[in-house]
Amino acid sequence: QVQLVESGGGLVQAGGSLRLSCAASGRIFSIDQMGWYRQAPGKQRELVAFISSGGHTNYADSVKGRFAISRDNAKNTAFLQMNSLKTEDTAVYSCNALISADTGTYLAWGQGTQVTVSS
Repeated sequence: QVQLVESGGGLVQAGGSLRLSCAASGRIFSIDQMGWYRQAPGKQRELVAFISSGGHTNYADSVKGRFAISRDNAKNTAFLQMNSLKTEDTAVYSCNALISADTGTYLAWGQGTQVTVSS
């Protein structure tokens, strides 16, 4: 069974930083694209950033220059470094990944981690 588990969320003051992790587990052959999404209360889920297997990255305009996505392929883990956090960054952050495993190919999602930015 393939699983994604996020960690690193929490409460931080505006201007602060957090680093989120997304670890994939299971009998994994390879992981293609990995992405971070967020959903604030009363709003639709939005893409924050994604990274290809080759390291190509893309970001939402609202986080460009403040957030950085990276991955450690050896550990099947993606990271989201969030700097200069704003109150509007408050949301549940979830990761997803396109994973090839022994039982098939899956678009797996994590359970989400809460990020709260206080003023």
